[in-house]
Amino acid sequence: MNKTIKQSRDFLKDAVRLSIDFSRTDQHRGITPPPIEKPIPPEAKLFDLPQDRNWEGIPSLELVAAIRSRSSRRDYTDTPLTLEEISFLLWATQGVRRRIGPGTALRTVPSAGCRHALETYLLILNVEGLEPGLYRYLPLEHQLLFEFSEEYLPEKIATAALGQPFVGNGAAVFIWAAIPYRMEWRYDLAAHKVILLDAGHICQNLYLACEAISAGTCAVAAYHQEKMDSLLRLDGENEFVIYLAPVGKVK
Repeated sequence: MNKTIKQSRDFLKDAVRLSIDFSRTDQHRGITPPPIEKPIPPEAKLFDLPQDRNWEGIPSLELVAAIRSRSSRRDYTDTPLTLEEISFLLWATQGVRRRIGPGTALRTVPSAGCRHALETYLLILNVEGLEPGLYRYLPLEHQLLFEFSEEYLPEKIATAALGQPFVGNGAAVFIWAAIPYRMEWRYDLAAHKVILLDAGHICQNLYLACEAISAGTCAVAAYHQEKMDSLLRLDGENEFVIYLAPVGKVK
């Protein structure tokens, strides 16, 4: 077997934790934790999302049935998603249940040390009440922040996803970007593995929530890093894309 492959397997292990002096992490040095979400610019264009009213407009679906029917789906219809459906999917994947401190909040998904180092971006393509473009989810306010719009976004994200056309064919694309310092503040070098584990928790909730609204999704981990970061206008160092998943109605 290739020696490089064997060496790279170390990332899957937790041996790095034994080499870390946790008394020297920023948390133990008393440095203020990073904020739960990125700042909201004063001139930001914000959109309120329907709130959780026991999700009266979302069909009920037994958990066992959702798990049994869950599948990666790449073929989507032209039916738009409703604003309530988008709101439900965001709540299911990153919704805040309770804020318990300046840098900590309990959400609908687990996270190592409750650090939640991921930001959710939405490429809106076919959602009722929202113009096409890139948005950022604000979990504390349960709002969408409009980032920008430009021509040929479906084609551009498909290209950034290494030419996978289905990525741009849905009603929206969920894109998760890591802000590593949120996790590094507590875990130092041990942060990076658990950030990726957190992304898996989030995407599984998206899969199950999609089943309730007759929608489908397909997790995508193959993409051109620089092109995807550039498309979202991220710096690629302090924040960068790690995972994405298109969502659309299915037959």
